[in-house]
Amino acid sequence: MITLSNVRKEYNSDVAIGPVNLEIPSGGITALVGPNGAGKSTLLTMIGRLLGMDSGDIKVAQYDITTTKSKDLAKILSILRQENHFITKLTVRQLVGFGRFPYSHGRLTAEDEEIISRYIDFLHLTDLEDRYLDQLSGGQRQRAYVAMVLCQETDYVLLDEPLNNLDIAHSVEMMKHLQSAAQEFGRTIIVVLHDINFAARYADYICAVKAGKIVEFGSPEEVMRDDILTDIFNTPVQVIDGPHGLIAVYH
Repeated sequence: MITLSNVRKEYNSDVAIGPVNLEIPSGGITALVGPNGAGKSTLLTMIGRLLGMDSGDIKVAQYDITTTKSKDLAKILSILRQENHFITKLTVRQLVGFGRFPYSHGRLTAEDEEIISRYIDFLHLTDLEDRYLDQLSGGQRQRAYVAMVLCQETDYVLLDEPLNNLDIAHSVEMMKHLQSAAQEFGRTIIVVLHDINFAARYADYICAVKAGKIVEFGSPEEVMRDDILTDIFNTPVQVIDGPHGLIAVYH
Protein backbone atom coordinates (compact mmCIF):
# COMPACT_ATOMS: atom_id res chain seq x y z
CA MET A 1 0.00 0.00 0.00
CA ILE A 2 1.06 3.59 -0.68
CA THR A 3 -0.11 6.10 1.91
CA LEU A 4 -0.05 9.89 1.57
CA SER A 5 -0.80 11.84 4.76
CA ASN A 6 -1.37 15.61 4.62
CA VAL A 7 1.00 15.93 1.66
CA ARG A 8 1.39 19.46 0.41
CA LYS A 9 3.46 21.19 -2.25
CA GLU A 10 3.15 24.95 -2.68
CA TYR A 11 4.45 26.75 -5.74
CA ASN A 12 2.97 30.17 -5.00
CA SER A 13 -0.08 31.65 -3.30
CA ASP A 14 -2.29 30.58 -6.23
CA VAL A 15 -0.81 27.18 -7.12
CA ALA A 16 -0.61 24.40 -4.57
CA ILE A 17 -1.01 20.64 -4.33
CA GLY A 18 -2.86 19.29 -1.33
CA PRO A 19 -3.28 18.68 1.42
CA VAL A 20 -3.59 15.16 0.01
CA ASN A 21 -4.65 12.16 2.06
CA LEU A 22 -4.74 9.00 0.01
CA GLU A 23 -4.33 5.23 0.31
CA ILE A 24 -3.47 3.36 -2.89
CA PRO A 25 -4.08 -0.38 -2.43
CA SER A 26 -1.46 -2.96 -3.29
CA GLY A 27 -1.89 -4.85 -6.55
CA GLY A 28 -3.39 -3.96 -9.90
CA ILE A 29 -3.37 -0.65 -11.74
CA THR A 30 -4.33 2.70 -10.21
CA ALA A 31 -4.83 5.46 -12.77
CA LEU A 32 -4.37 9.12 -11.85
CA VAL A 33 -6.71 11.16 -14.06
CA GLY A 34 -7.88 14.75 -14.27
CA PRO A 35 -7.60 17.91 -16.38
CA ASN A 36 -4.30 19.44 -17.44
CA GLY A 37 -2.54 21.16 -14.57
CA ALA A 38 -4.51 19.24 -11.93
CA GLY A 39 -1.35 17.96 -10.22
CA LYS A 40 -1.31 14.33 -11.37
CA SER A 41 2.36 14.24 -12.40
CA THR A 42 3.38 16.29 -9.38
CA LEU A 43 1.77 13.74 -7.07
CA LEU A 44 3.46 10.88 -8.90
CA THR A 45 6.91 12.45 -8.79
CA MET A 46 6.52 13.23 -5.07
CA ILE A 47 5.65 9.57 -4.42
CA GLY A 48 8.74 8.63 -6.44
CA ARG A 49 10.89 11.08 -4.42
CA LEU A 50 11.91 12.97 -7.53
CA LEU A 51 10.20 16.06 -6.15
CA GLY A 52 10.24 17.17 -2.55
CA MET A 53 7.08 17.96 -0.61
CA ASP A 54 6.66 20.96 1.67
CA SER A 55 4.87 18.98 4.35
CA GLY A 56 3.29 15.61 5.03
CA ASP A 57 4.37 11.98 4.85
CA ILE A 58 4.48 9.40 2.07
CA LYS A 59 4.97 5.72 2.84
CA VAL A 60 5.45 2.96 0.29
CA ALA A 61 4.95 -0.49 1.81
CA GLN A 62 5.56 1.09 5.24
CA TYR A 63 8.85 2.67 4.09
CA ASP A 64 8.99 6.42 4.67
CA ILE A 65 10.28 7.80 1.38
CA THR A 66 12.01 10.76 3.02
CA THR A 67 14.14 8.64 5.37
CA THR A 68 14.65 5.40 3.42
CA LYS A 69 18.08 5.12 1.78
CA SER A 70 18.04 5.48 -2.00
CA LYS A 71 19.64 2.06 -2.52
CA ASP A 72 16.84 0.45 -0.48
CA LEU A 73 14.04 2.51 -2.03
CA ALA A 74 15.25 1.53 -5.52
CA LYS A 75 14.42 -2.09 -4.70
CA ILE A 76 10.88 -1.20 -3.64
CA LEU A 77 9.86 1.57 -6.02
CA SER A 78 10.66 2.38 -9.66
CA ILE A 79 9.52 5.36 -11.70
CA LEU A 80 9.43 6.34 -15.37
CA ARG A 81 9.14 10.06 -16.04
CA GLN A 82 7.65 11.69 -19.12
CA GLU A 83 11.01 13.06 -20.25
CA ASN A 84 13.77 10.50 -20.70
CA HIS A 85 17.17 11.72 -21.81
CA PHE A 86 19.09 8.51 -22.36
CA ILE A 87 21.91 8.45 -24.88
CA THR A 88 20.38 7.34 -28.15
CA LYS A 89 23.44 5.22 -28.94
CA LEU A 90 22.29 2.65 -26.44
CA THR A 91 20.81 -0.61 -27.60
CA VAL A 92 17.46 -1.79 -26.28
CA ARG A 93 19.22 -4.47 -24.24
CA GLN A 94 21.63 -1.94 -22.73
CA LEU A 95 18.75 0.35 -21.78
CA VAL A 96 16.73 -2.44 -20.17
CA GLY A 97 19.88 -3.51 -18.34
CA PHE A 98 19.89 -0.18 -16.46
CA GLY A 99 16.94 -1.55 -14.53
CA ARG A 100 19.31 -3.98 -12.81
CA PHE A 101 21.62 -1.23 -11.51
CA PRO A 102 20.27 -1.25 -7.90
CA TYR A 103 21.39 -4.89 -7.71
CA SER A 104 24.33 -5.16 -10.10
CA HIS A 105 25.88 -1.66 -9.74
CA GLY A 106 26.95 -1.98 -13.35
CA ARG A 107 28.36 -5.52 -13.16
CA LEU A 108 25.69 -7.72 -14.67
CA THR A 109 25.59 -11.33 -13.52
CA ALA A 110 24.17 -14.31 -15.40
CA GLU A 111 21.02 -13.94 -13.29
CA ASP A 112 20.74 -10.26 -14.27
CA GLU A 113 21.06 -11.18 -17.95
CA GLU A 114 18.30 -13.75 -17.53
CA ILE A 115 16.02 -11.14 -15.92
CA ILE A 116 16.80 -8.63 -18.68
CA SER A 117 15.84 -11.22 -21.30
CA ARG A 118 12.62 -11.98 -19.44
CA TYR A 119 11.37 -8.39 -19.71
CA ILE A 120 12.60 -7.92 -23.26
CA ASP A 121 10.55 -10.98 -24.19
CA PHE A 122 7.60 -9.82 -22.10
CA LEU A 123 7.41 -6.48 -23.95
CA HIS A 124 7.89 -8.22 -27.33
CA LEU A 125 11.27 -6.56 -27.94
CA THR A 126 13.32 -9.67 -28.65
CA ASP A 127 13.80 -8.87 -32.34
CA LEU A 128 14.82 -5.32 -31.46
CA GLU A 129 17.18 -5.88 -28.53
CA ASP A 130 20.33 -5.06 -30.53
CA ARG A 131 18.86 -1.95 -32.16
CA TYR A 132 19.81 1.52 -30.99
CA LEU A 133 17.14 3.69 -29.42
CA ASP A 134 17.28 6.21 -32.26
CA GLN A 135 16.41 3.41 -34.70
CA LEU A 136 13.11 2.70 -32.97
CA SER A 137 9.62 4.08 -33.46
CA GLY A 138 8.05 6.03 -30.61
CA GLY A 139 5.98 3.04 -29.56
CA GLN A 140 8.97 0.69 -29.61
CA ARG A 141 11.07 3.12 -27.59
CA GLN A 142 8.30 3.52 -25.01
CA ARG A 143 8.09 -0.27 -24.62
CA ALA A 144 11.85 -0.37 -24.06
CA TYR A 145 11.60 2.22 -21.28
CA VAL A 146 8.77 0.29 -19.60
CA ALA A 147 10.82 -2.93 -19.89
CA MET A 148 13.68 -1.13 -18.12
CA VAL A 149 11.43 -0.08 -15.24
CA LEU A 150 9.88 -3.55 -14.91
CA CYS A 151 13.38 -5.05 -15.00
CA GLN A 152 14.09 -3.24 -11.73
CA GLU A 153 11.66 -5.79 -10.23
CA THR A 154 10.12 -3.47 -7.68
CA ASP A 155 6.72 -4.18 -6.16
CA TYR A 156 5.64 -0.61 -6.94
CA VAL A 157 5.95 0.90 -10.43
CA LEU A 158 5.16 4.55 -11.21
CA LEU A 159 4.60 5.61 -14.82
CA ASP A 160 4.06 9.22 -15.86
CA GLU A 161 1.93 9.30 -19.02
CA PRO A 162 3.35 6.18 -20.70
CA LEU A 163 0.83 6.64 -23.54
CA ASN A 164 2.33 9.97 -24.55
CA ASN A 165 3.02 10.15 -28.30
CA LEU A 166 1.41 6.74 -28.89
CA ASP A 167 -1.46 6.21 -31.32
CA ILE A 168 -4.62 4.36 -30.27
CA ALA A 169 -3.37 0.92 -31.32
CA HIS A 170 -0.04 1.28 -29.49
CA SER A 171 -1.81 2.76 -26.44
CA VAL A 172 -4.07 -0.29 -26.24
CA GLU A 173 -1.04 -2.55 -26.62
CA MET A 174 0.82 -0.71 -23.84
CA MET A 175 -2.10 -0.88 -21.41
CA LYS A 176 -2.49 -4.61 -22.07
CA HIS A 177 1.22 -5.06 -21.26
CA LEU A 178 0.80 -3.14 -18.01
CA GLN A 179 -2.31 -5.12 -17.10
CA SER A 180 -0.38 -8.34 -17.70
CA ALA A 181 2.57 -7.09 -15.64
CA ALA A 182 0.28 -6.31 -12.71
CA GLN A 183 -1.34 -9.73 -12.92
CA GLU A 184 1.59 -11.99 -13.84
CA PHE A 185 4.30 -10.33 -11.74
CA GLY A 186 2.10 -9.09 -8.89
CA ARG A 187 3.12 -5.47 -9.38
CA THR A 188 1.31 -2.40 -8.08
CA ILE A 189 1.28 0.04 -10.99
CA ILE A 190 0.37 3.71 -10.59
CA VAL A 191 -0.02 5.44 -13.92
CA VAL A 192 -0.86 9.00 -14.99
CA LEU A 193 -3.33 8.88 -17.89
CA HIS A 194 -4.91 11.66 -19.94
CA ASP A 195 -7.69 9.51 -21.36
CA ILE A 196 -10.36 8.58 -18.81
CA ASN A 197 -11.58 5.81 -21.11
CA PHE A 198 -8.23 4.00 -20.96
CA ALA A 199 -8.43 4.26 -17.17
CA ALA A 200 -11.96 2.85 -17.19
CA ARG A 201 -10.99 -0.04 -19.44
CA TYR A 202 -7.70 -1.13 -17.87
CA ALA A 203 -7.35 0.25 -14.34
CA ASP A 204 -8.55 -1.42 -11.15
CA TYR A 205 -8.84 1.94 -9.40
CA ILE A 206 -9.27 5.50 -10.62
CA CYS A 207 -7.94 8.44 -8.62
CA ALA A 208 -9.34 11.72 -9.94
CA VAL A 209 -7.30 14.85 -9.27
CA LYS A 210 -8.57 18.41 -9.69
CA ALA A 211 -6.90 21.67 -8.67
CA GLY A 212 -4.28 19.83 -6.63
CA LYS A 213 -6.75 17.79 -4.61
CA ILE A 214 -8.12 14.24 -4.73
CA VAL A 215 -11.80 14.57 -5.61
CA GLU A 216 -12.70 10.92 -6.21
CA PHE A 217 -11.13 7.51 -5.61
CA GLY A 218 -12.72 4.18 -6.38
CA SER A 219 -13.34 1.46 -8.92
CA PRO A 220 -14.10 2.48 -12.52
CA GLU A 221 -17.77 1.71 -11.86
CA GLU A 222 -17.78 4.10 -8.89
CA VAL A 223 -16.00 6.98 -10.65
CA MET A 224 -17.43 6.67 -14.18
CA ARG A 225 -20.60 8.66 -13.60
CA ASP A 226 -21.99 11.61 -15.54
CA ASP A 227 -22.06 14.00 -12.59
CA ILE A 228 -18.61 13.07 -11.28
CA LEU A 229 -16.83 13.35 -14.64
CA THR A 230 -18.69 16.55 -15.58
CA ASP A 231 -17.45 18.10 -12.34
CA ILE A 232 -13.87 16.85 -12.74
CA PHE A 233 -13.42 17.97 -16.35
CA ASN A 234 -15.65 21.08 -16.25
CA THR A 235 -17.49 19.99 -19.38
CA PRO A 236 -20.66 17.93 -19.94
CA VAL A 237 -19.82 14.21 -19.92
CA GLN A 238 -22.16 11.30 -20.51
CA VAL A 239 -21.16 7.77 -19.49
CA ILE A 240 -22.51 5.00 -21.70
CA ASP A 241 -22.19 1.22 -21.77
CA GLY A 242 -19.72 0.25 -24.48
CA PRO A 243 -18.79 -3.21 -25.79
CA HIS A 244 -15.86 -3.40 -23.34
CA GLY A 245 -17.30 -1.47 -20.41
CA LEU A 246 -18.15 2.11 -19.51
CA ILE A 247 -17.17 4.92 -21.92
CA ALA A 248 -17.16 8.66 -21.29
CA VAL A 249 -18.55 10.78 -24.13
CA TYR A 250 -17.80 14.51 -24.04
CA HIS A 251 -20.45 16.98 -25.26
